[in-house]
Amino acid sequence: MIRLEPRATPSMAMSILSPVIALAITAAAGAALFTALGKDPGQALSVFFLEPFNGVRAISELALKSTPLVLIALGLALCYRSNVWNIGAEGQFLMGAIGGGGLALWVTTAEIGMSRWLFFPLVILAGAMAGAAWAGVVALLRDRFNANEILVSLMLVYVANLFLSWLVFGPWKDPQGYNFPQTVSFAANTELPRVIRGMRLHWGTAVALVAAVVMWLFMFRTFTGIQLQVGGPAPAAARYAGFSSRAAIWTTLLVSGGLSGVAGAFEVAGPMGQLTPHVSAGYGFTAIIVAFVGRLHPLGCILGSVVLSMFLIGGELAQSRIGLPSALAGVFQGVLLLSLLACDTLIHYRPRWSRGS
Repeated sequence: MIRLEPRATPSMAMSILSPVIALAITAAAGAALFTALGKDPGQALSVFFLEPFNGVRAISELALKSTPLVLIALGLALCYRSNVWNIGAEGQFLMGAIGGGGLALWVTTAEIGMSRWLFFPLVILAGAMAGAAWAGVVALLRDRFNANEILVSLMLVYVANLFLSWLVFGPWKDPQGYNFPQTVSFAANTELPRVIRGMRLHWGTAVALVAAVVMWLFMFRTFTGIQLQVGGPAPAAARYAGFSSRAAIWTTLLVSGGLSGVAGAFEVAGPMGQLTPHVSAGYGFTAIIVAFVGRLHPLGCILGSVVLSMFLIGGELAQSRIGLPSALAGVFQGVLLLSLLACDTLIHYRPRWSRGS
């Protein structure tokens, strides 16, 4: 039998290195899988780990894919450190896409003339308000009726998805779109300003990086941030110290929902340019892995988003160049998460072998 015995002092160095170890395990598992599928493991691994960094355009696409993951993971890291388990960031992302897409659609159909730099803060506000409002439903049900935020936030993902489908199949559908479920293409002045001319990377990426720095300052350099992290895991101690558990629930969920909503607004006003039922590539769920790979640290979320974006892009390239299924990116994500959880378990617990009775 194997017993897990708590370690007296978990290794700080191993805690930092565990994402690297988990990534190495994922690469080794991927090589074994490619070999079993009859593919050259060296070529396949290079598609996943090297091609996303091959040139300026490739790096810009990697940064573009990382932007929504960073924003969503920042909010989730705050929630999880505060012991608030928001699993419905995908729904908040979709509502933010609806908010930002609705604003862009209104500007387009009303032919309102405004510069891209004026529209930029407005779409951020629209996405944040829509995402925060959707997360506010979770906070209200948890606060008033003690509903489980895991189940409520997750179920609201399906409601948001159905609401988006109703809009693009119904009142917002392009009448000249040959019956495809999509809105009209948004006007040029609603596009997010580009960082590099001729590439899709927009200034929303800079917003995500600034948000990571601001979140780091909030979590580790403000009294409210420390209060949330201390009071979340120990609500009884928080109440004894005079901290409000209600305030923690509302603050974390509204911030997380707002950031997820901004990510959704950036997606429709950035690379997509219109609203469709497939606006999300599962960013809200992938960002959960990003948050844990980043050790629930705002700056770590940036590195985690790069790794997961690498897998997403690598999966697309593997499908087109090697003939592997695109679902392989999901396999890599799952192996990475399981490897990380295994490493974390061994950091805090020592396996002991014993003879069963």
